[in-house]
Amino acid sequence: MGIVRKTKSVDIIMSIFNEAENALSVVELVSRLKNDMNKTTVYRILERLEKNGFTHSFTDSDGLRWYAKCHDCTKNHHLDLHPHFQCKCCGKVACLSEKVPMPLFPNHQIDKAEIMLFGTCRECRN
Repeated sequence: MGIVRKTKSVDIIMSIFNEAENALSVVELVSRLKNDMNKTTVYRILERLEKNGFTHSFTDSDGLRWYAKCHDCTKNHHLDLHPHFQCKCCGKVACLSEKVPMPLFPNHQIDKAEIMLFGTCRECRN
C-alpha cells in the first residue's frame, strides 16, 4: 500500500476494512459513519485508499459501488483481479479467491476488469 496521510477519519475507515469479512457498499459505509464524518469525507477517503492500493472497488448490477480490502496491491498496481459474488437473497457481496487470468488483446491495454457473479450464498441455501 502506498503512503496515506493518517487522520482519525482514515484510521476509522481502514479499521472497518481490516475487520470486514465481505465487501462493503458505499451506502453502507456512509450510513455507518454518519456520526463520525460527512458523506463527502467518506467518498474522498475511499478514493484515496483505492488509489493507494488499500482497497479495490467494483460495481454491482444496480450501479452501486462496493469496496473491499486489497491483498498485496500497491499504489502503482492493483493485483486483485478476481470475481465478486452477490447473493440474490441476502444481498451480501464477497470477493472470491479464484484468480482470473487477464486475456491479452493486440493494440489494447486493459487497466481494469470487473467480474460479478450472482446467485445464492451458502447461508441462504441452507
